[in-house]
Amino acid sequence: MADTDKPLLIKRYASRRLYNTETSDYVTLEDIAGFIRAGREVQIVDLKSGDDLTRQYLLQIVAEHEAKGENVLPIGVLTDLVRSYTTEMQSVVPQFLAASFEMLREGQSKMMENLTKFPNPMAGMPGFEAMRKQQEAFMQAFMGGVPGWGGSGPAKEEPAEAASKDDELAQIKKQLAELQKKLSKL
Repeated sequence: MADTDKPLLIKRYASRRLYNTETSDYVTLEDIAGFIRAGREVQIVDLKSGDDLTRQYLLQIVAEHEAKGENVLPIGVLTDLVRSYTTEMQSVVPQFLAASFEMLREGQSKMMENLTKFPNPMAGMPGFEAMRKQQEAFMQAFMGGVPGWGGSGPAKEEPAEAASKDDELAQIKKQLAELQKKLSKL
């Protein structure tokens, strides 16, 4: 049984192949990205020198996803990151980014918690339930791969309701993709 409290140790051989020490097999960058999405911390070290290569490989994973068109970082943010390497802001940026992501995770958890609490004074308003379902579906689609996010909706649904929700979710995903295309053109 793997100890998930400790980082998963990945060793890089001279051939640049990456070796998972827990499962005793070779892994790819995409495998490592999957471990991270599942909530696992990883540490990548060079077998020969012992140098920690984690940051280098994590940046490579981000760069590959950005190159595939899975744009998460707007051009302005990337530009500001590059600028921060040449200014006195270099020391502040890591703490700012870490705090920002923590606030994002906490805010999303609280929002979903508030959406699922009952009784809600707004619940009697016309269209509120449809809006709540749409927001919940959006958050589930948006945060689906983020570990630690407990975005579970109602416990059980009837098959017709589940199909209806699947259709709603597909429609929301399509709208979101269209919005992302429009934003990327701007």
